[in-house]
Amino acid sequence: MEGASVDAIDALLANAGRHAGEFTDAELPARPATGVAIVTCMDARLDVYSVLGLEPGDAHVIRNAGGIVTDDVIRSLIISQRLLDTTVIVVIHHSRCGMLGFTDDELSDQVEADTGRRPPFAFGAFGDLDEHVRQSVTSVKTSPYLPHTDTVRGFVYEVESGRLREIKLLRVTIWIH
Repeated sequence: MEGASVDAIDALLANAGRHAGEFTDAELPARPATGVAIVTCMDARLDVYSVLGLEPGDAHVIRNAGGIVTDDVIRSLIISQRLLDTTVIVVIHHSRCGMLGFTDDELSDQVEADTGRRPPFAFGAFGDLDEHVRQSVTSVKTSPYLPHTDTVRGFVYEVESGRLREIKLLRVTIWIH
């Protein structure tokens, strides 16, 4: 298995060499041309640039397992907004996500059994994809550290069809008597 890993890395390095030989983007500014930051899953089936028609330099793309809005995602969004002028945030999760197939306790138990140590962090597994998108959008919109939270929208990328489906926030009316 280790040989396969080395072969994969060598192939990637060869690709990087070819890329460098054709590279023309040295003058792209650090500020995204669209003013958009995207929070999404690390899943290899989700090519955000292709799905959204983006080019290098167009948007910040912040990825992690599940596209979960963690403290580190908020940290990245703070830098994106306060230092690099983004004002729009797009959250994209996807169907058939691996985060739907386990619980935090199950994975923590497995890691602890293998290593003798329980991870000090949550993995962020979830059971309802649409609700998790709503929670993620709400986490961004209610962050006291982000100056631009008016334009935050959430979506599910359907890996079965290639479609992007918007998830609307639920509005709750509270009646006070």
